[in-house]
Amino acid sequence: MSDTEVNNQDPVTIADIKAIAQSRLPGPVWDYYVTGADNEETLQRNGAVFRELLLRPQVLRDVSNIDTSTNILGKHYDIPIAIAPTAYQKLAGGQGEIDVARAAFALGTNLTLSTGATTSIEDVAEALPSRGAEYPRPWFQLYFLRSRALTAGLIQRADKAGYEALVFTVDTVILGNRLRQRGKPLELPSEVTTPNVPNKRNGTATDISDATVDSSLQWDEVIPWLRSQTKMRIILKGILTAEDAQRAVAAGVDAIVVSNHGGRQLDGVPSTLEALPEIVDAVQRKIPVIFDGGITRGTDVFKALALGADLCLIGRTALWGLAWDGQKGVEGALRILERELSRTMALMGVTKLKDISPSLLGRRKRDGFGIEKL
Repeated sequence: MSDTEVNNQDPVTIADIKAIAQSRLPGPVWDYYVTGADNEETLQRNGAVFRELLLRPQVLRDVSNIDTSTNILGKHYDIPIAIAPTAYQKLAGGQGEIDVARAAFALGTNLTLSTGATTSIEDVAEALPSRGAEYPRPWFQLYFLRSRALTAGLIQRADKAGYEALVFTVDTVILGNRLRQRGKPLELPSEVTTPNVPNKRNGTATDISDATVDSSLQWDEVIPWLRSQTKMRIILKGILTAEDAQRAVAAGVDAIVVSNHGGRQLDGVPSTLEALPEIVDAVQRKIPVIFDGGITRGTDVFKALALGADLCLIGRTALWGLAWDGQKGVEGALRILERELSRTMALMGVTKLKDISPSLLGRRKRDGFGIEKL
C-alpha cells in the first residue's frame, strides 16, 4: 500500500478493519482483546464521548500544506499517534510485536512494548531498521513485579537494548473484574510464550496477575527506585486525576499517560477524554501529556489534541490491523488515521498541530438550543 493510494478492496475506516479482525480471530482471543471491566461502561464511554464534542471550523485559511509532525521528549514524530502497549500480539497474527514495531517505524512514530509481549525485548529491538537519531526508539511498558530482582532485570534489558523510555503502568495493582473472560479464559497455545517474564510453567508467564504484580508501591519510594535503575525516561501510565498528575510532576517523571487501561480495570471511572482537561490544567505544560483511550477516527485525534494532549496512543486498533494483514495491516490502520487527521485539519482551517486549541471545539447547549464553545 502506497502513502497516497488506497486499493478499492482495502478497508477505509478503522471500523472496517475491526470487522475483519473479528471475523478472523478465535472467540477467546477476541474476547481477551475487547473485554472491559464489570458492566463495561467506561469501555463504551471511552469511544462514545468523542461524539459529544462538535468541531467549529475556520474557513478561508491557507491549508495547502498540512504538517502533522510533532516533538515529544526531544524526538520527532511524523504523526501525533503512537502504539500503546498490548499483550499477546502474536495471537492477532503475523510476527506480532515485530510487525507492529516495524509498522510504527514506517510511519515515523514508535511503539511501547508490553511486559506481556509475545516477543522478547531484544528481538523487537533487533528487528527494527535503522533511522535518523531525531526519531524515537521504542519504549518499554513495565508492570512492577513483586520480585525486585525480576523487575530490575526487565529494566536493565530494555536499557541495554536501546529503549528510550520506561512506561510504568500504575493502575494495575490488581487486575480488573473482566467478566467476559470468566466463562472462556484465554489460554496461550504452547508455541506462544511471554519471554520477558519468567514463570514456573515453562519459563514464561501466561499472564500478568494479582500474584505477580507488586501492590505495595508508593510515590515516595518507587519513583526514586526506578531512577536508580535506569537513565531511560520515566513515564507514568494510568493517570486520571489532576491530583495524581501534580504528584507525577512533583516526583520528577518525564511524561504521563492519561489512561483507564482501555476500560479494563475499574469500571465507572471517567473516559480518558473527560479526564484530560483537568490533567492538562494541572500539569501546566511542565511535562508532556499523552492520551490513551477510544480513538478510532482522525477526528478523535484532533479532539484529544484540542483538549491539550501532546501525543495519542492506539492499542486495540493496532491489533485489528495486525489481524487484517500483519505489518501492512498496522501500517494501513495508521495511514487511515493519518489521512483522516490531515483532512480534518484542512477542513478545520489549521495546518500545524500547535494551532489546534479548545476554541475549535463546541458542544450542544445544556439549556436551550444551539452550540456553546468549550
